This record gives sequence, structure tokens and C-alpha cells, in this order.
Amino acid sequence: MATTQLTPETNGVRYGLFTAGGMVLYFLIASLFGLSERIELSFLNGVILAVGICLAIAQYKRFRHGRMPYLHGFATGIITAIVASVVFSLFFILYAGVLNRHIMDGIRAQDLFGFDLSVTIAFLAIILQGAMSGMIISLIAMQYYKSPDHKPMTGLE
Repeated sequence: MATTQLTPETNGVRYGLFTAGGMVLYFLIASLFGLSERIELSFLNGVILAVGICLAIAQYKRFRHGRMPYLHGFATGIITAIVASVVFSLFFILYAGVLNRHIMDGIRAQDLFGFDLSVTIAFLAIILQGAMSGMIISLIAMQYYKSPDHKPMTGLE
């Protein structure tokens, strides 16, 4: 992909795929050590998501030579989070539905989500958690990455 056509969408998709790769790799390593059923360790997915969003926004700002519109950076972060969440949740469906069907039994045994937790509900929860976390992370990151002369709106234009 040529960098002359870098848009918030293309940048967000690219870094979303990288971020999803990191989340999948972390999950597979946790699975290898038997830690994938420990829900409290999934907070590191949030850290991976935050790093991916910040890298995506920073790359877009570098491409724009430090003159990035606020909403372009915000959109880059949100698209990165949504792509990463959807790809990771599709991987989770494959993993929990085909490769390791017993993972859901271990998660249900903790009774954090109730006995009715299914792969579909987990799929939707992963997407929702990733998208909402990504929106908040993007808002926070944009306070750091916004242009130095950014002025908030003073009225309707």
C-alpha cells in the first residue's frame, strides 16, 4: 500500500490488523501456559489495544507532517479498535468453537457472566468491549497527539 494514499481508514485498518495480530499472539501464548481461562488476564488486551491505537495515530500524524485534523486522528483510533476487535473476536469464535471447545467450560465455571455464556455472546462482548475501550483510548490519545495550535469550537459555524 502506497503511503501517498494514507487516510484514516486505510491507516486504521492496517494498524487494526497489526493490533489484532498482537492480541491473538498474546491469547495463544496465554493458552500455551494454560492461562486463557483467567478472565482477569484479558486486561492486557486493553494494553495491546492502547498501544495499537497510539501507534496508528502517531503514524498518521507523522504522515501529515504534524498537522493532523483532530477528527482524522480520532477516526483512525476508532477504526483501529473496531478492526482489531472484530478480527480478534472472529479468531475467538474459531478457537472456542473448533480448536478448544473446553475453554468456554472454564470461563463458565468462574460464573462471572452466568451459566448461559455462549461463544456468540462472548463474540459480541469482545467487539463491544474493544469498540468502547477504543473510543475512550482514542479520546485520551488525541489529547496528546492533537496539533499544537488546535482550538476548540467556540460556536456553531
